[in-house]
Amino acid sequence: MEKFKAVIFDIDGTLANTVPLCIQAFRQAMEPQLHRPLSDEEIKAAFGPDEEGTIMSFNPPDVKKATDDFMRFYESLHEEMCPAPFDGIKDLLDTLKSKGVCLAVSTGKGKDASEFSLCLFNIQQYFDMVENGSPKGSRKPEAIQQIMDAFKVHKEEVLYVGDAPGDVKESHKSGVHVVAAAWAETADKAQLEKEQPDAIFETVKDFAEWLYKRI
Repeated sequence: MEKFKAVIFDIDGTLANTVPLCIQAFRQAMEPQLHRPLSDEEIKAAFGPDEEGTIMSFNPPDVKKATDDFMRFYESLHEEMCPAPFDGIKDLLDTLKSKGVCLAVSTGKGKDASEFSLCLFNIQQYFDMVENGSPKGSRKPEAIQQIMDAFKVHKEEVLYVGDAPGDVKESHKSGVHVVAAAWAETADKAQLEKEQPDAIFETVKDFAEWLYKRI
């Protein structure tokens, strides 16, 4: 059985139910410029790059204004829409930290949005590294490699935890173990299964029990 020395977490849909918040902030930031409604599916399909990159894919007249507006709406709606991480996440992070496991975040989110969420949840102190996204598209394989280099761990000692099929795919590219977080209402279990993660979990509790045997 593998023994993990480092665990890397995604944020949206993994540490917290922030996907609906992101969708709403994108909608409020872009619809006034685009003069049309945006569906949840349309917005989610553009996820991968950071906020600026996601907004650029819709080609609004003023990308900078839309990006600034996104952040303003993201901050103002956060406490109402997503005031805390998923139940069990803080206990999980506490236990992993106490056992000497290296913890990091690799997310497509930009630096400002990541920092705001992690600080609001009061969990930023658990993570030794936070790697953010890029306007050009996902950079998770590169981010995972940088985390491994910094922690001086081998691929087989690393576990990535994410809620999207792309997370599983990119973890496979990086050669690290990966589990799918299907505990968010926004997770698509069938699509996650197609990417063949090491395991899929529908509750944080079940994931924690599985992980504690492997650290």
